[in-house]
Amino acid sequence: MREAFKAVKRNRGAAGVDKVSIQMYRANLMDNLHALMRELKSGSFEPLPLRRVFIPKNKEQTEFRPLGIPVVKDRIAQEVLRRLLDPVFRPLFHAASYGFIQGRNCHMAIDHAMQLHARGYEVVLDADIKGFFDNLPHQVILDAVREHVADGKVLDLLERFLRCGVLEQGRLMATTKGTPQGGVISPLLANIVLNRLDWHLDKLGYRFVRYADDFVVLCLNHSQAEEARTQVEALLAQLGLSLSPQKTVITTYKRGYTLLGFVLSRRSRRIRPKSLEKFKDKVRTLTVRKHNLDLDLVARLNALIRGVAQYFCAPFATNREQLSQLDSWIRMRLRAMRFKRKSYRDNYKLRIRTFKRIYQLLSLEDFIVTAHASLHRSLARGSSGWGRPVTETVTPVNMGN
Repeated sequence: MREAFKAVKRNRGAAGVDKVSIQMYRANLMDNLHALMRELKSGSFEPLPLRRVFIPKNKEQTEFRPLGIPVVKDRIAQEVLRRLLDPVFRPLFHAASYGFIQGRNCHMAIDHAMQLHARGYEVVLDADIKGFFDNLPHQVILDAVREHVADGKVLDLLERFLRCGVLEQGRLMATTKGTPQGGVISPLLANIVLNRLDWHLDKLGYRFVRYADDFVVLCLNHSQAEEARTQVEALLAQLGLSLSPQKTVITTYKRGYTLLGFVLSRRSRRIRPKSLEKFKDKVRTLTVRKHNLDLDLVARLNALIRGVAQYFCAPFATNREQLSQLDSWIRMRLRAMRFKRKSYRDNYKLRIRTFKRIYQLLSLEDFIVTAHASLHRSLARGSSGWGRPVTETVTPVNMGN
């Protein structure tokens, strides 16, 4: 229970419908945890409805993604349940599934895709499941868990979480399907359900990379990709799901496709436009021209740059020219703050070395140089960019056997 609370605290998050924050719950922590444990053991635990919030899916704010925020107590209970289920299902997950599994990450997924491209799998089925988290039938989730879990209390608790309802604009609405985005246990449930798709594709001999509901099937030719799409659609129909006709496409590695925030192509690896605009919007929020340029602001900007760099500047990742242009754009924003105008003449008044020496401004391009140096050292030791041995085959291992 204590470890579950620590995990919830690390993830932070807003208060739920009871308006109790993590700090408020922590004020009387041990009594709260003991009371919650008694409810879970006795079977009297009843989760409160989720608080519905909407976040924009695009810059124009014409589309929104619904999130369901549980109360702190329910988040802890979900984390306890997740920690009980994870050791049961983790050994069953396919080797080509990388999302929210201990010891696997986004970079490993991209590394896997790059190795498959090197072996000639250049035709890509870029698949998108239509409203996956919102449309996943509860019975499908419960049946998938019930295949490996017989404990009635665990199954009953999971069903209560799925059917707890949503409070939206003061109205309580029942949840008859879906697992809420924002719930602690939702990523694990996504993997449990889609594990069936993974092994179905593996049995048919397809190569793929999946990260939660984001996945691509890599093929040798277009006819194989078309057949893969047919197989995926048939399997998803059994799960009560479908592919999005607008977002599911068959493309090639030469032409490029998006995966986990990157645009991967034979020519380069770039930050996808949507991710780039999100980063720029955050920089714009920090670098308002009417504010003063000082060390405190640059420190906050450095924290933002460091976070983006740690993801996008990994080996085999982002195009160096794109990062150099982004660095130049950031310095332009800072010069505009310093001189209260936007002018190329100011490049000579506030040079790059001044930003580095006086303001200690970080550079995205420096991160990619460091990443490439690390890559060369890794290759000299006989491993690929993210720790996978160069000679290792990427044929998925049947972990179920």
